[in-house]
Amino acid sequence: MSDWLDAQLDAHIRTARDAEPLLEQVRAVGGVLIDAFARGGTLYTFGNGGSAADAQHFTGELIGHYKRDRRPLPAVTLTTDATVSTCIANDYAFEDVFSRQVEALARPGDVIVAFTTSGRSANVVNGLTAARANGATTLLFAGGDGGPSLALADHAFLVPSRETPRIQELQTFLLHALSEILDAWAAGEEPA
Repeated sequence: MSDWLDAQLDAHIRTARDAEPLLEQVRAVGGVLIDAFARGGTLYTFGNGGSAADAQHFTGELIGHYKRDRRPLPAVTLTTDATVSTCIANDYAFEDVFSRQVEALARPGDVIVAFTTSGRSANVVNGLTAARANGATTLLFAGGDGGPSLALADHAFLVPSRETPRIQELQTFLLHALSEILDAWAAGEEPA
């Protein structure tokens, strides 16, 4: 077990080092999100499985707070309403779960954030497609080459790995880095 744990930690550290070029992009995307919130936009997140948990995590940091007492930022996770999700999956198809919600809710000035490890899930691709059609800005958290979702993203964080644990570990780091930027802005402070 110790050898396996050492190998996992080594893989995490290697991936984190390989992801260092994403840090400048975090600052730029933080500015895009600040502009959207300053103009009254809403941030919508979604994903499947562990990526749905990351989507909810990001929304929680924005509506709650990351480190500071400040106003809540308008953010919604599309996977949290089981009634709507199962209705769409039953009446249409699971591939339409995000696109139907995005089509109904997202407008120009809003930001759609998709969390996925591969970028290949049909419901994620369709959700990003609907966001584009509605004029919303799209942000992709993915791994590897981003799959077909990459072509639909205005901004993308591609974790340099094809291993789900490494991708999700770094996605959490990236969403925390964005949370720090947005938290500080909403509190009228500089990021730590």
